[in-house]
Amino acid sequence: MAAFVIDIVKIGKTYKIGEVEVHALREVDLQIKRGEYVALMGPSGSGKSTLMNILGCLDTPSRGSYTLNGINVSHMTDNELAEIRNKEIGFIFQTFNLLARNTALDNVALPLVYAGINKSARITKAENALKSVGLGDRMHHKPNELSGGQRQRVAIARALVNNPSIILADEPTGNLDSKTSHEIMQLLEEIHNNGNTVVIVTHEEDIAKRAKRIVRLRDGLIESDSKEVLS
Repeated sequence: MAAFVIDIVKIGKTYKIGEVEVHALREVDLQIKRGEYVALMGPSGSGKSTLMNILGCLDTPSRGSYTLNGINVSHMTDNELAEIRNKEIGFIFQTFNLLARNTALDNVALPLVYAGINKSARITKAENALKSVGLGDRMHHKPNELSGGQRQRVAIARALVNNPSIILADEPTGNLDSKTSHEIMQLLEEIHNNGNTVVIVTHEEDIAKRAKRIVRLRDGLIESDSKEVLS
């Protein structure tokens, strides 16, 4: 088993906008051990969204290498990346990204459909994931019948259902009030305490401080990397 679940070496990402080259990431090195809880921070234009997209296998680097859970994913095709994403990464988005016409149970089971798992096993796994986030009594409700906090819990259950290598949370409290944000961050802490590797992207200091390590980006480079953060 690889020492690092995420191992990025000299990653760069350059976009061409017309005749102009934009260097979103420049020579970034980042290693994250299994079971860590890391926050990525940085102002707009710092490269944190680009880095998150590469970590999540939503994009590939222009140069450098990215090894995820022992697999080099740097130059994979879109289809190969889709397979890796479904197996290795659990996503939690600010906007929840739930299917409006599907129940909570069906939303959570969706990654298992892509993984080719049979229906009875899918239902059992999805039910267990929903119970683990405190929504055992809301399984057959659709997103519009749930509060914002409940919708984010459904999204977290969906992220957990495949037992992924990493949980990648992009501004997970961005659409929530402060009380609900606190509850969701407590839930992410529980998930981390259960042994999951959690990477959270945020621009909010108080959210980042809940993590055990903060990586700050500026101008496409890692500006600072604090291994131990005191609350």
